[in-house]
Amino acid sequence: MKNRLQKKYALSDEGANDLMKGILSSVILNLSIMLTMLVSLVFLKQYVDQFWGSVSAFKLSLLHFLVIILAIFILMYFAAKNDLKKCSMKVYEESARSRIYLAEKLKSLPLAYFSKKDVADLSATMLSDATIYEMLFANTVPKLYGGLISVFFLFIALLSFDYRLTLSLFWALPVAFLVFALAKKFMAKLNKESFDVRRSIIDDLQEGLDLVQEIKAYNREQYFIDQLNQKYDLEMLIRKKSELIPGTIINVAFTILRLGMVSLTVYGAYLLIEGSLDVFTYLAFMIISSIVFNPITKAFYDMAAVLYLERAVERVREIREMPGQGGRSEFEPENYDISFEHVDFSYDDASPVLKNLSFTAKQGEITALLGPSGSGKTTAAKLAARFWDIQGGTIRVGEIDISEIDPETLLKKFSIVFQDVMLFNASLMDNIRLGREDATDEEVRRAAKLANCEDFIEKFPDGYDTLIGENGAKLSGGERQRISIARALLKNAPIILLDESTASLDAENESKIQASISELIKDKTVVIIAHRMRTVIAADQIVVIQDGQVAESGRPEELIEAAAVFANMYRLQMEH
Repeated sequence: MKNRLQKKYALSDEGANDLMKGILSSVILNLSIMLTMLVSLVFLKQYVDQFWGSVSAFKLSLLHFLVIILAIFILMYFAAKNDLKKCSMKVYEESARSRIYLAEKLKSLPLAYFSKKDVADLSATMLSDATIYEMLFANTVPKLYGGLISVFFLFIALLSFDYRLTLSLFWALPVAFLVFALAKKFMAKLNKESFDVRRSIIDDLQEGLDLVQEIKAYNREQYFIDQLNQKYDLEMLIRKKSELIPGTIINVAFTILRLGMVSLTVYGAYLLIEGSLDVFTYLAFMIISSIVFNPITKAFYDMAAVLYLERAVERVREIREMPGQGGRSEFEPENYDISFEHVDFSYDDASPVLKNLSFTAKQGEITALLGPSGSGKTTAAKLAARFWDIQGGTIRVGEIDISEIDPETLLKKFSIVFQDVMLFNASLMDNIRLGREDATDEEVRRAAKLANCEDFIEKFPDGYDTLIGENGAKLSGGERQRISIARALLKNAPIILLDESTASLDAENESKIQASISELIKDKTVVIIAHRMRTVIAADQIVVIQDGQVAESGRPEELIEAAAVFANMYRLQMEH
């Protein structure tokens, strides 16, 4: 049962153990409440029998009765205390473990996974789904299973008193569950629709905030609001259905349960008139019937909540079960040559981006990747850092297959400057120090100076301590690019990937930074992606990629003499 619950609700081993203990506490608490009533009835029965001149099957003195009741109350106290601890407190520890595990798991997932998910979607899974998980698990799941198990034990106990009255009371239970089971699929569908629409609204809000400049520039404010209002209206309609229909179904189930009490009353009266049932047993069952279905009533509400919970758990489980990238944590190759050997890759397993791609970027040389947009050159550079796993062929660094190396370990050997720079809402000092966490302030300033950042940093009143806003909102495109270059200079890794690293810079700043980069790349493996010929003409090797394949490769002067693809690109750019 533990393994089943662990898989069903995406729990850790410790969380599954706590859930089992919570269910046990809930069962003990429910049974102890009912046991108090049963013991009281047994105690009273012997006096009723004595009044009528009958002999009781059990002899229970007042002292024994009080001792038993006291023992039951002590049991109830500890069961309730443990129930609170395991159900309402431990769930938050499990939630914390789950969030940490998900964060660690996301670190191990290839970028192919993130390309299919947006930030709002993943944030909602980590935050809102986890919150739903906490709320429902603290008060729902243990009580649900505890209620069902306790009613089963009570059913067995009541059979020993009078099987006829027990069956007349409990016949309604499987019928009520059948009604609920028949509607379960429809309720689950409504919950899914509600989740999906709500998530779509979150996505639209996130997109609207990210693209607010474009929305305003093209006068699309009203269109954006109208689209959002339509989704809010749809969500409201679905939420009404998801509240009304389950509520109706649960009330029908409750009505059927109450029919069990009616049949008990009628059938018990018949047996009483017939003389095959004593008055006390009849009254005892009537009293018990008023509380016996309390756990079941709560269970029906809990089952409706669990159906809502399952959608959140499904999203958490998706991340948990997604195969991550792993490998060795030791990586010290003899050299840092990067070799692509017949590499095949596609993002969606349908349209190939790279096909049988082969080339080698040698340590101590600059290798420039050129080609039209969409040819696969940026993809190739990112594959070298194992941002994705390839479908065919091999990529090696220093004769070691990178698929055998943990991505986090591998990336310690890379300094990367992307065309699209991402900055944190932190100080300039902290944003540059991202390149090397243990760098001193002096080392950070030296890297910033080499990247020609000091001229704009000094303009801020707080200098290096200036908070730059979300994704560097206070900086221009060129300034953000220079911060990214400073990071790479600070990290000083043996492999350098430069993807249009100077595309946002003017000619003066580009010339200054090129001089700094020339210091950075000494004795290292350098892969440059650029469109400007003055950036790549000094490369030791040029690899021209077209349609995911190597069209030609060689030294710049050799390719110009060959008068093929590169020579044509060079001529067209020089003419303009």
